[in-house]
Amino acid sequence: MANMSRGEACHEGRFRQCAVTRRKLPVDDLMRFVATPEGQIVPDIARRLPGRGVWINANYETVARAIAKNTFARSLKRRVDAGQDLPDLVAVMLRKRALDGLALANKAGLVVTGYSKLEAAIARDRVAVLIHASEAAVDGRRKLDQRLLRADKEGLSDRPIVAEFTRMELSLALGRSNVVHAGLIEGGAAVNFLRAEQRLARYMAGTIGEDNGLDEPCNG
Repeated sequence: MANMSRGEACHEGRFRQCAVTRRKLPVDDLMRFVATPEGQIVPDIARRLPGRGVWINANYETVARAIAKNTFARSLKRRVDAGQDLPDLVAVMLRKRALDGLALANKAGLVVTGYSKLEAAIARDRVAVLIHASEAAVDGRRKLDQRLLRADKEGLSDRPIVAEFTRMELSLALGRSNVVHAGLIEGGAAVNFLRAEQRLARYMAGTIGEDNGLDEPCNG
């Protein structure tokens, strides 16, 4: 649009430069950090906090490198405090965001738990995302995974299977006891949970994105 400001145009581009790797990446592959008035570096998970942002490749390894290289102070041109526990804090916040998304999906009636109920939901082709507790038995996981594959009418077997969270985490998020397996029915809340879970998985995997060769991004 002709009247769009430079900042608005920049955000529409949806690319930023990682302050550590200097690679230009989509904002979904980056983590934004800001400094509080007291100079404390905090993660801006939702990208809504005021102030100038420092964009870092959204993986544990690169956030740790940013601390070691004093990247935040150099980018903001001021003295700031980026605690050594910052990479772990980001992981905790991303994990909570994903579990909060699961809780919202449950409130929307989009979660099925219980082995028998889950089998039935898979057979009716209602399960869009299959979730296993990280300590779930291998045999139980395998059987449900195979059922999901057989129920895939398109034969693509691309419906996500998540095993990121513990039984206790799943139980607390869903307000039920001993949740080992769960399924998400297709819907907006399920999509939001999966997006948050995948963001967490990418962060913990520590993969550094490739340079896409775009022009210099805007600041902020």
